[in-house]
Amino acid sequence: MTAGLVGAALALSLAAPARAGETPTAPATPETATASVTPTAPTAPASSAGWQLTPTGTDVRFRGLAAVDRRTAWAAGSRGTVLRTTDAGRTWRNVSPPGGEGLELRDVEAFDARRAVVLAIGEGEASRLLRTEDGGATWTETFRNTDPRAFYDCVTFLDRRHGLALSDPVDGRFRVLATRDGGRSWHVLPDSGMPPALPGEAGFAASGQCLITADRGGNDVWFATGGAATARVFHSADRGRTWTVTDSPVPAGDPARGVFALAFRDRHHGLAVGGDYRTGQPSPRAAAVTADGGRTWTPAATPPPAYRSGAAWLPRAKGAALAVGPTGTDLTRDGGRTWRTVDTGSYDTVDCAPDGGCWASGEKGRVARLARH
Repeated sequence: MTAGLVGAALALSLAAPARAGETPTAPATPETATASVTPTAPTAPASSAGWQLTPTGTDVRFRGLAAVDRRTAWAAGSRGTVLRTTDAGRTWRNVSPPGGEGLELRDVEAFDARRAVVLAIGEGEASRLLRTEDGGATWTETFRNTDPRAFYDCVTFLDRRHGLALSDPVDGRFRVLATRDGGRSWHVLPDSGMPPALPGEAGFAASGQCLITADRGGNDVWFATGGAATARVFHSADRGRTWTVTDSPVPAGDPARGVFALAFRDRHHGLAVGGDYRTGQPSPRAAAVTADGGRTWTPAATPPPAYRSGAAWLPRAKGAALAVGPTGTDLTRDGGRTWRTVDTGSYDTVDCAPDGGCWASGEKGRVARLARH
């Protein structure tokens, strides 16, 4: 697929043009830690898939990403780093929680340019949730895990008040936190409605997309697993109180393999992507699709050629979606049945806003926005 054809395909999906940013040129310094970062010079052109790198001014890895709209996005990553842009990526402001340099942030859920919740992962007290209501000027820790057996992987919100966070199994069942006040407080849900976990089964904190909803305001939630003999997808139709589970065709059978990300465009049509995250390992059948809310899954006829850790539906394009991973970006135009690589840049996660603003982020401070041609 040529650059022109890819640009045309994405332009059909996303209507209005927008300005693009430039590439980062140097790691952040203490002097830029609380200020907007301005690039010194552009160093890379737009990629064939329409991704244009923006000047984050840091070299941390961003596995957490929240697209608010075409101009506004949040990124969360290693060393407790949180960045926010409100000018389509031309500048990023470092709004990291003070004293959080030891935190490994893997997910961020943003309601707008001022309110967001970030998840720090790890065993025991390393797993935390923090919330800001002033664009990151101040943060409040609203949950700190005190159970050494728990390890939280992802967080999602059904609306501005109701959200869930997922932990790996405790006492043989996945643990779920819930909030009813926008992330200001959290409580553990009873596990009586959760099917037993398989030996070795866990979630992957690779992209903030192991636990997802379809559209905010609904009741449906899904989470994906790997590590066990079978990669599975769990579904709740009542906001996390009870769950069903089904096998997926994405290969597992190893702690490094399984479903790493889910994306649903509505409560029926969904995508699952994953594979084996180890460099150089094959990832056959690394994608699957469902048309019945996750009750059954069908392997993609032409899956991505390698491990993919993130996925997002393109707004206003019924069957178009993107999948990203360390070796590239793939595009589907037929609802996930066939995929084609359109970019070879490294990204860990991707997110699209309702107005068509799409963003991707990953290693070495990479955050990009999707350019329209």
